[in-house]
Amino acid sequence: MRLSLTPSTDASDYGFVHRIRTRFAETDAMGIIHHGAVVPYLEEARAALLRHAGHSYNSVRAAGVDFAVLELSVHYRRPLRFDDLVDISVRVGHVTRATFQVAYLLQVGDEIRCTAVTVHGAVDPRGKAARLPAWLAEVGNGSLPPD
Repeated sequence: MRLSLTPSTDASDYGFVHRIRTRFAETDAMGIIHHGAVVPYLEEARAALLRHAGHSYNSVRAAGVDFAVLELSVHYRRPLRFDDLVDISVRVGHVTRATFQVAYLLQVGDEIRCTAVTVHGAVDPRGKAARLPAWLAEVGNGSLPPD
């Protein structure tokens, strides 16, 4: 297990926030957002962070690198419901030569609904381990352009 980053429950610890609105199609029989729908929210927020940092995922891939998901940990604290506006705070942490971790805090208003961490490995187009782009360490150090 590579996961070592603990997601903060303090939104001020994150340098980037992405907002989504939950959809009715994501609800389950209990009327709440299905637990599996949260993973695409994390992916969308992570891609938005990269875009905000000036490195869209398409440009990363064009440079010959992919960020494979190696591990995922989600702590569901309170349910999300249809039509919630969810702020997903995101920060990159624990960057090595070939892996990095991303922490997430999902909130509706000031209420924490979920925390999560994903672990990613850099791979080349053949799926072999590769070095992370140097700029990723800067994103991990909080070097993001202003909104």
